[in-house]
Amino acid sequence: MILTTTPSLEGKKILSYKGVITSEAIMGANIVRDFLAGITDIIGGRSGAYEEKLQEARRVCLQELEYRASRLGANAVVGIDLDYEVVGQGGSMLMVSASGTAVVTE
Repeated sequence: MILTTTPSLEGKKILSYKGVITSEAIMGANIVRDFLAGITDIIGGRSGAYEEKLQEARRVCLQELEYRASRLGANAVVGIDLDYEVVGQGGSMLMVSASGTAVVTE
């Protein structure tokens, strides 16, 4: 399965469009992660705990896109768009959503 943010695949012809597909992953943040991120905000630098959660959510979204595309008989997803949001009471959850077009290529 080919997953790409581009609208086409170089060297491959799109034979049919199976439709727009979407996926979402919402990951809860916990008090320890929030505390460590707060310290990082004060002293500067990157928050490894949040980065790991975002990476996990992105991986889950892309796997779900791949699964949904294969169920439609597609062998690629083009035009993938990833969006990131903070949701929940007090921004306690991280959400990644993905969308793209499932296609069949030669």
